[in-house]
Parts: sequence; structure tokens; C-alpha cells
Amino acid sequence: MTAVWLVRHGEAAASWGEHSDPGLSAQGVAQAEAAAEQLQAMLPAVVKLVSSPKARAQETAMPLARRLACGVDIDDAYREINAPVPLAERQAWLRSFMRQTWDEQGDPLWQWRDGIVAALQSVQVPTVVFTHFLVINAVVAHCRGAGETLQCWPDNGSIHRFEVGTEGVSLVTVGQEMRTVVN
Repeated sequence: MTAVWLVRHGEAAASWGEHSDPGLSAQGVAQAEAAAEQLQAMLPAVVKLVSSPKARAQETAMPLARRLACGVDIDDAYREINAPVPLAERQAWLRSFMRQTWDEQGDPLWQWRDGIVAALQSVQVPTVVFTHFLVINAVVAHCRGAGETLQCWPDNGSIHRFEVGTEGVSLVTVGQEMRTVVN
């Protein structure tokens, strides 16, 4: 089995409905530093770092990358969910999506979810992935065989552990649940 940690990005500097790719807020930077400290204490000597292409995920990866003196690979598979609506309507779409099941979703969202799972199944060395709230939920739903799109409320900077093996991806632990709002 190969360990994989999915880390939700730190708090964004703007809400999901206000900006298509915000960086981290000051609080988000502190959350990224705290996650790096926690991770460094639990990681094996050799580990790969991967990030979503979004700025807030990449910025969350930076403190750990500095501590480990290594680079961060960018992988589009771990990108945020693509809301099929204009920026101003994204928050309403998100609230609706989070009340739905996977059976209600069309091919584009299933392809997004399947792409995440496929990327995880290809992991061959211990890996930390810096990603998003709904990516973590999609993986947890896959692991549990659950229909609801919303499986947990990953807090900003939270760390979720999975294992990848011949049987696929399995959930080990869900990290800290939200104290902050999804924005």
C-alpha cells in the first residue's frame, strides 16, 4: 500500500463566487504553515508533492516544499470542480450541487471525479496532494461507495489520509472538519 495525503488549501483571499483563482489570505498562509508542520512530522523520508493548478493550492504547498527542499508537481487531475455557470452564479450552483447525489450528475462531473480517482490509483510513491474541498469529497464518496456528493466538511489546511494498492484507493482517516466557511 502507498500512502497519499490530500490537503485542502488554506483560506482563499476571495470567495469562490468573487474570483476564479484567488491566492491565500493571511489566515490561509498561517493554515498552510500549520499543515506543513503537521505533515513534516508524519511523512516518510521520500515523498512526492503534487498540487492542483489553482493558486491557493500551490501556495498551500509552498511551506512544505521549502521544509523538504523539493519541488511541487502540478497535476490538473486535482483541479477544483468546474462549475458550469458564470462566476457570479457559482456559489448558488455549489450549494445546489452539495445537496445532490452522484447519480444526478452528468458526464462532465463524472469524468472529473473518475480522473481524480485514476490519478490517485497511479500513485506509486508516498504523495501529498494539495487540492480542494470537493476533490476530497469526491474521493471519499468513491472510497465509501456513497451516492451523496457531500461526504465531509474538510477544513482549510486539513489533512486526509488514503492508501493506494492493488484493490484501488481506500480511506484511512478524514482530517479536521470545517470551522470556516466554503467560499
